[in-house]
Amino acid sequence: MIRPSLVLATFLLGTLGVASGADAADLLNPLLAQAESAPLPPRGPGFYLNLFKFIPVIVVYLLWTWTTDWVEHDGRELNNPKFETWNSVIFFSGVLGLAMVFSIPIYPVGLGLLLLAYFVPILTYVFIRNQTVADDQKVLTPYHLGEVANDVLARLGTRPWFNKNMGSIDRAGPPIVFVGKSSGSAAKEDPARIRQAEESRSFMAAKELVYDATLRRATDIHLEPTADQLSVRYRIDGILHAAEPFDRATGDAVINVFKVLSAMDISEKRKPQDGSFGAKLQARDLDFRVATSGSKAGEKLVMRILDNSSGVSKLEDLGMRPKLVEQVKSLVTQPHGMFLSCGPTGSGKSTTLYAALREIDRFQRNIITVEDPIEYHIDNVTQMEVNTKAGQTFATSLRSILRQDPDVIMIGEIRDQETANIACQAANTGHMVFSTVHSNDAVTALFRLLDLGVEPFMIASALSAVLGQRLVRLLCDACKEPYKPKPEFLKKANLPADKVDVFYRRPENPEQVCPQCGGTGYYGRAGIFELLVLTEPIRELLRENPSLTKIKAEARRGGMIYLQEDGLRQVIQGRTSIEELLRVVK
Repeated sequence: MIRPSLVLATFLLGTLGVASGADAADLLNPLLAQAESAPLPPRGPGFYLNLFKFIPVIVVYLLWTWTTDWVEHDGRELNNPKFETWNSVIFFSGVLGLAMVFSIPIYPVGLGLLLLAYFVPILTYVFIRNQTVADDQKVLTPYHLGEVANDVLARLGTRPWFNKNMGSIDRAGPPIVFVGKSSGSAAKEDPARIRQAEESRSFMAAKELVYDATLRRATDIHLEPTADQLSVRYRIDGILHAAEPFDRATGDAVINVFKVLSAMDISEKRKPQDGSFGAKLQARDLDFRVATSGSKAGEKLVMRILDNSSGVSKLEDLGMRPKLVEQVKSLVTQPHGMFLSCGPTGSGKSTTLYAALREIDRFQRNIITVEDPIEYHIDNVTQMEVNTKAGQTFATSLRSILRQDPDVIMIGEIRDQETANIACQAANTGHMVFSTVHSNDAVTALFRLLDLGVEPFMIASALSAVLGQRLVRLLCDACKEPYKPKPEFLKKANLPADKVDVFYRRPENPEQVCPQCGGTGYYGRAGIFELLVLTEPIRELLRENPSLTKIKAEARRGGMIYLQEDGLRQVIQGRTSIEELLRVVK
């Protein structure tokens, strides 16, 4: 009986050039004769392949080939240099795993190593890519798996699978659930509002609009009517960006959906109305503050998006330099006084005050806030909301707060003389008061209080410090590009040319849209700040003869850094661009 191994050896000797075919046969003939005379080893019943052990290896092999191809195409679509080597990593890790499963005699050990070699790289890749793409592009999430299951069942002619994120069966569209609010000051959840809104033919369009806005990190949605359509704009990082418009009929129906959810009168389209509703998106709780007003072309609607699950930032997360963080911490933890945050609308004043409240021991001190509206919920803090329809203003709420033994009071905004006077009196009577005012910088905030009718001596004795701030957009790390700044600009900005190598800017001619920032060149925002601490010389200037020029000069002598200078620090660090700084601070 000729053994296949010897025949194979003859073939190899000939093909590899070790010997000719005849010589190879002469060399192997004695071996063949010996092999024919030698008894064969005993063999078993046959069919040595164990299907129960071999099928899992084949399944992993097929998954490995498919995911390797998917990673290659996915990396090209994302156009991210970080993903260039992942195809090779996943390929060679799979080869290593297959080699181990066939070389290690202990099957469970070999199969376990094969699974590790396959799953660890691919799951690591999925985790990293999911951090850089929008929510609707993430894979292996509950929403993605539910969509895959629904797609498979739809092809089989079966009803869609129950999706836990949606909360009901056969509910199409994005995984966002609206929470309707009832009318009145309590504004409790009202399921009837949802049922009424779902009857609209444009309910799904409203869901898709809100879902798209949240994926794009919008803070406001503007629905603006024109003659033939309803324009849609999102405010992202403080800038309005156009989105896909609705035709006029669909747009009016979408506005009615939001008005129903917010407990508004859908028949009234001329008078201004306001309301609110909520939504649940995966692990996020969203609140929407809705306001409508009539215009020549029709009814306009604006929605403010408040993310309650985002939490309150720390002072360090706002973009403050370390020395400023220590100064602010020492000011806000004083037993009494007034700390003001100033800037235009949308400059992050309330966020700064929330961060300041985090520095105070909320268990040993009684903290009460009055806001319009409540943007973040803080544990162990009593939070009140202004309701002008019910006669509850900042001034009336502040009077009632002073009778509740507060240690710290936060007022959402000082708008009138009455509120300003009560706040200053509270600061002079042993309370720590936080509030905001609208002004261009920290020094002009003092004169804003004077314009409201507060006496100069009261401001001088009550006020501890004023923090002026702006928000600048941060450059996208994935697509920002370096450039050499002009020497004349460095000289004008008092920057040493020998120590500043490069600045950064958004791409001037982007070839492809960046998947992280959507082609804007910016992703996220941070604050730039100037802190005016009321020293004794500044208090004397306020009491005697308030002068803007003299107070600015004294503050400068005390070491105050202006907004422009703090912004240049962010530019030098490569976090933002000169163009963005000049847009925010003139």
